[in-house]
Amino acid sequence: MPIISLHFMADKDRVYIFDTTMRDGEQSPGASMSLEEKIQIARVFDELGIDIIEAGFPIASPGDFEAVTEVKI
Repeated sequence: MPIISLHFMADKDRVYIFDTTMRDGEQSPGASMSLEEKIQIARVFDELGIDIIEAGFPIASPGDFEAVTEVKI
C-alpha cells in the first residue's frame, strides 16, 4: 500500500476500506503481533484490495515504528 494523500479519496462515488486491525488489535489486553505477522496480514489485506492499512502508531514504540515502515509498500 502506498502512502496516500487526501487527493486519493477524492472520488465521492467510491467506498474506501480503511483497516485498523493491526493498530487496534494490539489494544486488547494480552494481544500483540510480531513484525512478521503484521507483514503477512498486510500482504493478505493488499491481495483483498484493502485501500488503507493502519499498521500501528509509529510514535508509540520502536516496534510500531518498524511495523509501519515495513508495511508501507
